[in-house]
Amino acid sequence: MQKIILYYQFTPLSDPEAVKLWQKTLADSLNLRGRILISKHGINGTVGGDIDDVKKYVKATKQFPGFKDILFKWSDGSREDFPRMSVKVRNEIVAFDAADELKVDENGVVGGGIHLKPKQVHELVETRKDVVFFDGRNAHEAAIGKFKNAVVPDTHTSRDFIKELESGKYDDLKDKPIVTYCTGGIRCEILSALMKNRGFQEVYQIDGGIVKYGEAYGDDGLWEGSLRVFDDRMTVNFSENAKTIGECSHCSSKTSNYENCAFDQCNDLVLICKDCTIQPDRLFHTDACRTRAQLQLA
Repeated sequence: MQKIILYYQFTPLSDPEAVKLWQKTLADSLNLRGRILISKHGINGTVGGDIDDVKKYVKATKQFPGFKDILFKWSDGSREDFPRMSVKVRNEIVAFDAADELKVDENGVVGGGIHLKPKQVHELVETRKDVVFFDGRNAHEAAIGKFKNAVVPDTHTSRDFIKELESGKYDDLKDKPIVTYCTGGIRCEILSALMKNRGFQEVYQIDGGIVKYGEAYGDDGLWEGSLRVFDDRMTVNFSENAKTIGECSHCSSKTSNYENCAFDQCNDLVLICKDCTIQPDRLFHTDACRTRAQLQLA
C-alpha cells in the first residue's frame, strides 16, 4: 500500500544546503519520489511511496529539531505520481517574491494570520455575517474548486499576489474578517502576513488548508468542487458527492478535467471536457499555442 504526504514547516535554517543533502539521501534510501524545496525560511515537501517507508521518512524528519512539530497531511496516491525525487534549495519555499519581507522565527511566520481549525471556520461564519473567504491559490485552481462565494484574485502564479494586494481592488475588505485558504496551508502562511503588512486588519488562515478541511467536512461543508493537486493525479475529490463547478473552455460543459497544452513548449493547462479532448485542435491553451505548434510541423 502506498501513500502521499504533504507538509511544510517555517523555521530558520542556517545551512539549507546541508538540509538538502540529508533530505535527498533519506528520501532516496526509502525509495520515495516527490518534490522538496528548502530555503532559509524552512521546508516544503510532497513525497510518496510505500506506507511503511513514508512512516520511516516522517519519523526521521521529525528528529531534526526545527521539524519536530511538522503536520504531515496524508493523501491517496503513490510514488508513481511523481517522475523522480527532487530536492532543491531556493530563495523561497513558495515563490511570492517576498523573501526579504517574510520574517520567520522558531515559532513560524512572524505576523501571519490567526490559524483556525475547520470547526472554528464554521463557528466564525456563524457568528460573523461579513466573513470573506480569500483564495490564496492561482486562478486556474479556483476554476474547479473553491469555498462558496470566495474572492478569487487574478493570479497566474504566487508572484502576482503582491501586485494584486496593492492594486486597490480589495481595499473595501480591509476591515472585514478575511479567511485565507490554499491547498495545504503554506501559501496562506505567507499571504496572510503580506495582507496584514498592507493594512488588512483581521486575517485568518485555515490550519492545514483545504486538505484538512476536506478531511473534516468532505463535500458537506462550505467547500465546493474538486481540489487541484500538482502531481499526476491532477485533481482529487473529497467524496462521491463532489460538485463539478469547472466549465470546459470550449463548450462550457461542466468538467474538472485538466489536460496539458498540446504545444510542448507551453506549461499551461487546458480545462476541457472529455468530449472535447477527442478533437486534437482543442487541446491547446490558446490559439497562439495552436499556431506555433502548426509552424513546428510545417
